[in-house]
Amino acid sequence: MTPDTSHTAGAEPVLTVRDLAVDFFVDGQWFPAAVGMTYDVHPGEVLAIVGESGSGKTQSSMSLLGLLPPNGRATGSAKLGDRELIGMSAGRLRRIRGKEVAVIFQEPMTALNPVYTVGFQIVETLRTHFEMGPADAKARAIELLSLVEIPEPERRFDSYPHQLSGGQRQRAMIAQAIACEPRLLIADEPTTALDVTVQAEILKLLHDLRTRINSGIVLITHDMGVVADMADRIIVMKDGRIVEEGSAHDIFASPQHDYTKTLLASVPHLGRTATGRTEPTTSGVTGATAPVTAPAATTATGATALGAGASTPDGRDVVLRARDMVVEYPGRGRTPAFRAVDGVDLTIHQGEVVGLVGESGSGKTTIGRAVVGLLEVTGGELSIVGTNMVGASRKDLQPLRSQVGIVFQDPGSSLNPRLPIGESIAEPMMLHQGIKGAELSRQVEKLLDQVHLDRAMRNRYPHELSGGQRQRVGIARALALSPKLLVADEPTSALDVSVQAKVLDLFQELQQEYGFACLFISHDLAVVEIVSSRIAVMHKGKLVEQGERDQILRDPQHDYTRRLLAAVPVPDPDEQRLRRETRDRLLAEEAARAS
Repeated sequence: MTPDTSHTAGAEPVLTVRDLAVDFFVDGQWFPAAVGMTYDVHPGEVLAIVGESGSGKTQSSMSLLGLLPPNGRATGSAKLGDRELIGMSAGRLRRIRGKEVAVIFQEPMTALNPVYTVGFQIVETLRTHFEMGPADAKARAIELLSLVEIPEPERRFDSYPHQLSGGQRQRAMIAQAIACEPRLLIADEPTTALDVTVQAEILKLLHDLRTRINSGIVLITHDMGVVADMADRIIVMKDGRIVEEGSAHDIFASPQHDYTKTLLASVPHLGRTATGRTEPTTSGVTGATAPVTAPAATTATGATALGAGASTPDGRDVVLRARDMVVEYPGRGRTPAFRAVDGVDLTIHQGEVVGLVGESGSGKTTIGRAVVGLLEVTGGELSIVGTNMVGASRKDLQPLRSQVGIVFQDPGSSLNPRLPIGESIAEPMMLHQGIKGAELSRQVEKLLDQVHLDRAMRNRYPHELSGGQRQRVGIARALALSPKLLVADEPTSALDVSVQAKVLDLFQELQQEYGFACLFISHDLAVVEIVSSRIAVMHKGKLVEQGERDQILRDPQHDYTRRLLAAVPVPDPDEQRLRRETRDRLLAEEAARAS
């Protein structure tokens, strides 16, 4: 596919960057974050800046608007039209921010002010830059919320950020960013924490906005599927420098730099299972592989016939069994009880990895929390390693704690910031097994070796580690007691692709060594394809389909599963264009049936 360059033909660049450098003053010396960056952005063009965490892509873009921290400095040239941004006074920059250059930040929950409604924040942006009365500004804000397809925009105008879902918060931030129809839009990881269906909607929205207001867009991301969907041109950064640039078609079809090749090779590609992948083990013996389970019969409700007994034909024990399981959040005042999980049937056997997928709010994390005893099962049956979880007391669940582990989505917030990581890993063994002294130290070092972390890191605190290193610590802590069942809740969603690839390799390696059963919760179907032998699909609290990995991915039976698969971006511009068209067609067909 030849990239569309019609929008740039003969047009003057919106942004002209020459020899841009960003440095930070730490411990008495300057450290470079970006060096010698040179590029242009034209009207209606999407320029993607890609690279791992720490490559300098975000800081170089924040420097354009004077948004560096106090110990940062920017040198070189960055012109918005004919005006120099580097070195511009704070007062002049304030008049440009929001009106001519806007930013969509990575995490809307922290970027939006929690004490003001989203409508107030959009109105504030409008009235700061234009002479508008309150009524006109409110009407325009509601129009913008409609433009980004937030449901019930008049009601959501008065909602606070915490009252919106992740996708709705991101849409509200986009509405605020485009309120003044800026000439340049900087989108910093705009879809990182969103599930694939919401991500697809946000990308479609950005596609529409690009043509509607003809803004130049700088897209900062590590998600090559998003890049394939959006970008006209790509800049690849490593260690603060541009190592390769070119059209999206050329970069994906024929990358020249070794780092670009490595980056693209790290991307999970739906439909292309990782080379050399082995099936989960049947025991703790390294290298033993489980036979592929016979396809389970899928009922109309998604329940499977497999797992009615205590073990599979090859003798593997049942580790998790749910029958018609219900989990409800109790009502408060006039708010009725909310049924988050409704009549779910699911079975996991020893050594089996089952991927649980679905969009945000589908109930998949609720199931994970019920499995480890953090939420009460309010109906049906749930048995974990032979323990009945329905009506179980805290005392009944105590022995189960040593047999079930959990890897949380955000390792930074799940690790105690006051404890060195060695103590965090040691804590479960001290509490459940009474191990102390030299033996405890040996066990901690063994676990650090298994997750490929230097033993010297045991004395570091969580904030001193990278995201990938913290996730490795989370995995080590979860495996400290050699659990029979591991619940992995979005363990790679916030990691860039190269780190994600290493963590997934580590996960498979440890699964082969320990032979644990795993409920792998994720919205990333490409990741689930790599690690899982079976897949279960959640939608609005119900399990709508489950079966063997290949059957679900290549011959889905339920409309929702087909729509979920069509929403997954893949790192190939040609294929991604076809997938976008397929998804739009499926949505149109569903809308036609509904009407």
